[in-house]
Amino acid sequence: MGPILAIESSCDETACAILSAEGEVLAEKVISQEAHAAFGGVVPEIAARAHLALLPDLARKTVEASGLALHDLGAVAASTGPGLIGGLIVGANFGKGLAMALGKPFIAVNHIEAHALSARLPGVSKKNISFPFLLLLVSGGHCQCLAVEGVGDYRRLGGTIDDAAGEAFDKVAKMLGLGWPGGPQLEALAKEGNPAAFAFPRPLKGRAGCDFSFSGLKTALARQIEPYGNTALPRSVAADLSASFQQAVADVIEDRVRHAFAMMEPPPTTLVAAGGVAANGVLRASLTRIAAEHGVPFVAPPLRLCTDNAVMVGWAALEVCREARRLGLPMPDDRAVRPRPRWPLSDMRERFAMESESL
Repeated sequence: MGPILAIESSCDETACAILSAEGEVLAEKVISQEAHAAFGGVVPEIAARAHLALLPDLARKTVEASGLALHDLGAVAASTGPGLIGGLIVGANFGKGLAMALGKPFIAVNHIEAHALSARLPGVSKKNISFPFLLLLVSGGHCQCLAVEGVGDYRRLGGTIDDAAGEAFDKVAKMLGLGWPGGPQLEALAKEGNPAAFAFPRPLKGRAGCDFSFSGLKTALARQIEPYGNTALPRSVAADLSASFQQAVADVIEDRVRHAFAMMEPPPTTLVAAGGVAANGVLRASLTRIAAEHGVPFVAPPLRLCTDNAVMVGWAALEVCREARRLGLPMPDDRAVRPRPRWPLSDMRERFAMESESL
């Protein structure tokens, strides 16, 4: 198989990358859409229109940066779900059209699976990460613990029952009058504050299982702001609130991940974190400590690969192709797969079963 062109358009990042058949990143480009900042969050219609305007030229520039020609590509891949349906339609249909024009296969990639497998990308870890490993996926739209037992083989151990961690960070940042995206700005301000200044609750901490809840924590912070009314918060207070909130989130996640370790049998070889919130320094320190206590390495992709990107999409497509080859199945060609806003990882097991039945 030749190099693969990958496309990511599931939210507000328009991204393309080209990977060799071995997983070497030959070129990557990403545009973070800035039009959403004025609204304090992603507006789906604006995101879809931006993907439509940006993607053709971005794909062309990515191919040029790789030093390849279009006919050198072996396949085209794109995030096909889950995510904002408008953006997924733009990216997937662009990828399908290009694949058809080139006479190459199209590979539909599950966005969550791409995050899950990103730590196995060559160069991310000093060791080859073997299955099974424990994945903490923490982003603006997802918060869950997964037992990653193989390509296409995922077991959900627990997830959020309300807000995702990244969503909570962004909403709290908005309450504090910070810019968007809120998570990085809240983390920066928290460095000036005292993480013990406010005694915020730790929802579900100590409970059985590893589900998450951040809505009550967010409400607790809102109550601390109420006395100020329309008056701007003093920076010192905002910094203490940021630090205390961030520490509470890290404490909750640390507790939930400890429970996830106990739920995995056989034990995981590695603790992996992925998603935008995995870039948070306080959380990384907590996860590093937990992994050391269990005698396994902690691995997180580089910061640029924690947020949505096309490199992880290309790598997931390569992993799927390799697994198909291992099972004696033909090269996947997913032109009939429709974009979908929800695409549970549990459905991925059916992918190889259906291909096997079609032989």
